[in-house]
Amino acid sequence: MKKLLAIFCLIALVAFVEEGEGKRSKIQTEVSGDKGKGNNHALNAKKGWRTLFDGKTKNGWHIYRGEGTGNSWQIEDGALVFVPSTEKGVKNGGDLTTNEEFENYHFSVEWKISEGGNSGIIFNVKEDSVNKKSYLTGMEMQVLDNDRHADAKIIKHRAGDLYDLISSSKEVAKPVGEWNKAEIIYNQNELKLFLNGVNVVSTIVGDDNWNTMVAGSKFKTMPGFGKYHKGRISLQDHGNKVWFRNIKIKQL
Repeated sequence: MKKLLAIFCLIALVAFVEEGEGKRSKIQTEVSGDKGKGNNHALNAKKGWRTLFDGKTKNGWHIYRGEGTGNSWQIEDGALVFVPSTEKGVKNGGDLTTNEEFENYHFSVEWKISEGGNSGIIFNVKEDSVNKKSYLTGMEMQVLDNDRHADAKIIKHRAGDLYDLISSSKEVAKPVGEWNKAEIIYNQNELKLFLNGVNVVSTIVGDDNWNTMVAGSKFKTMPGFGKYHKGRISLQDHGNKVWFRNIKIKQL
């Protein structure tokens, strides 16, 4: 009888351990659900995030001041990819822009750049008949191959920089072929940029320091630059191949 009782207890213990491992495995899967390719919509929604790219279509996007999305922006393995017009059959480029405008938000995206490539994430973009380019109003978080592109030699033009305004506080960009995670937090004029989990830029848009920076930059002749606190987000066509995935936003 004692022997049978011992066997029964052993069976119950094994079942309990297996159930616990199963639960832990499920939790790990859920926590890491937004990593890598694809989008975990349920987990994002639970945390207050909205997915802006479903990994399959270009719904919710258009070419800045254009109709449709053209064929330079393509979908490859769950990522939005800009394919240069030098490749056969590719045309109709331009900055890929959200249909919606956003105000007070936390934006997150993963990117990787081609060898010698240049691109950017342009935000608070005012799209109208006056401003022919997204950068005339929108600020840019730089996307760049720091090792090979000539812009990397220019201060405030490297990956993660607030383009032509503020250099990253720390060099954390990953090399060509690897994914980088960029985050833009804009809330009540306070701006913070994060690259791979590091807060690389912090500033107040519109204060005296900001106005001095703009006056000393290439944006000084652009009267609408940085003036809008609500706007669209554009992924830049700079003529080089670039990939974006896991694009999402949270209203603050």
